[in-house]
Amino acid sequence: MQNLPTYDDVQAAAARLQGHAHQTPVLTSRTANEQLGAELFFKCENLQRMGAFKFRGAFNALSKFTPEQRRAGVVAFSSGNHAQAIALSARMLGIPATIVMPNDAPAAKVAATRGYGGEVVLYDRYTEDREQIGRDLAARHGLTLIPPYDHPDVIAGQGTAAKELFEAVGPLDAFFVCLGGGGLLSGSALATRALAPNCKLYGVEPEAGNDGQQSFRSGHIVHIDTPKTIADGAQTQHLGNITFPIIRRDVDDILTASDAELVDAMRFMAERMKLVVEPTGCLGFAAARRMAAQFKGQRIGVLISGGNVDIARYCALLAG
Repeated sequence: MQNLPTYDDVQAAAARLQGHAHQTPVLTSRTANEQLGAELFFKCENLQRMGAFKFRGAFNALSKFTPEQRRAGVVAFSSGNHAQAIALSARMLGIPATIVMPNDAPAAKVAATRGYGGEVVLYDRYTEDREQIGRDLAARHGLTLIPPYDHPDVIAGQGTAAKELFEAVGPLDAFFVCLGGGGLLSGSALATRALAPNCKLYGVEPEAGNDGQQSFRSGHIVHIDTPKTIADGAQTQHLGNITFPIIRRDVDDILTASDAELVDAMRFMAERMKLVVEPTGCLGFAAARRMAAQFKGQRIGVLISGGNVDIARYCALLAG
């Protein structure tokens, strides 16, 4: 197995991202604090470039390309946020980008990916294998494949969000991070263990797709069918060969949140914090609310992963 990324890689990624990624705000909510009886700090990656933390990992990975790789181009597969992140980063760095996206991805995400200059190849997420499609395109056209989470440079880039949070607010008692394939959680784990070693770190995934929880507790990577959940950014089928060992080593537990809890969290964010957050981005807050009794009087970090949600769908979810 290849060497796992370290906190040194997160620090190097932060240097590459300087002047390119936004240092997103850390917001607080007196109402949230009162409801949970704790002090909450929200790291708002929904306000990152292209609307999600994924920009960090994509730009870090692409910025390390050789001149030959830059000329040939990049291929990626994604339900949306990694797609936009790769397309935008590639445009900034002058690299041609091909993005494999599910045909039921939010229309706004597909449009944004094309708007950033990415060539979109659509597939059926329930009957086709996006990873195989990506590998085939890479082999056929000499492209470099950058997967959405299981890549050391992607993981290191994602970890810079947690690094910024701890540098802004100091040590935390607990930290809740969204979990799909594990890029954000494993990167956050590297930063957490370096900067706040005693902090309890929790990954949170959709209740309908708890492959990470099953993997964490069984000690091996569990594969599931594509889960049906409104958290489209976490509709992954398995953790990665790089993300899993970091998560097993550095994370305290994997939790889940139901779609109903995600809608409640989205509504709170909209009404009380004036933030548009996609369902996946609410996973951490939803779990923190459920576990509030355990964290009375403590300092809690919540990573809001993104805000890229089709507005018509967003309105329908909040009205429902």
